[in-house]
Amino acid sequence: MSMWPETEQTQQLLDGVKQGDADAVNRLMERHRDSLRRLVQMRLDQKIQRRVDVSDVVQDVLVEANRRIKDYLNNPVMSFHLWLRQIAKDRIIDAHRRHRGSAKRSVDRERPIQVPAGDDRSTMELAAQICDRQLTPAAAATQHEMAQVVEQAIAKLGDQDCEIIVMRHYEQLSNQEIAQALGLSEPAASMRYLRAVRRLREMMVNPQNSDDSIS
Repeated sequence: MSMWPETEQTQQLLDGVKQGDADAVNRLMERHRDSLRRLVQMRLDQKIQRRVDVSDVVQDVLVEANRRIKDYLNNPVMSFHLWLRQIAKDRIIDAHRRHRGSAKRSVDRERPIQVPAGDDRSTMELAAQICDRQLTPAAAATQHEMAQVVEQAIAKLGDQDCEIIVMRHYEQLSNQEIAQALGLSEPAASMRYLRAVRRLREMMVNPQNSDDSIS
């Protein structure tokens, strides 16, 4: 189930916006506020969140979306929530560039690793999918320990692999939506996801080899 609102009511609101209903614009933006907050909390570096209020970033995204809504309606190249998500990602990258300065890691490498600490359900669903008997009993002793193993492995993935894992399991985007967002065909998106899962599984089974897997 996607973390974004279902599309049928969103489309009704978009139709209202086309017809000049100002209230429809406000309701459309408010309908997506909570989802945007989850996205920003997930992807904005924790250190930057100490200096930048997540609510301010969300508000900036909504203001920008409001300003550009007519352009979107004239050329809706993707679903509304994916379009809104792209604006949010641009704002997150801007925040990283402004506040990280000469950090050790390049600010242009927007690592989407800010997996919410309270999102154990998504982590455990992912763990259940990729874990097998090769994992030691100690690693699987508790759900909390398993969640830590999974999150540490995700953090060591290369950028492309990390991105698609987060999109699929934490943003709960479908393969079709991921393909749209990344500008890929659906088969290509599916293959990229399967490859990322394979690498993640390898890291969990052989963490000592993880440094060689980072791309």
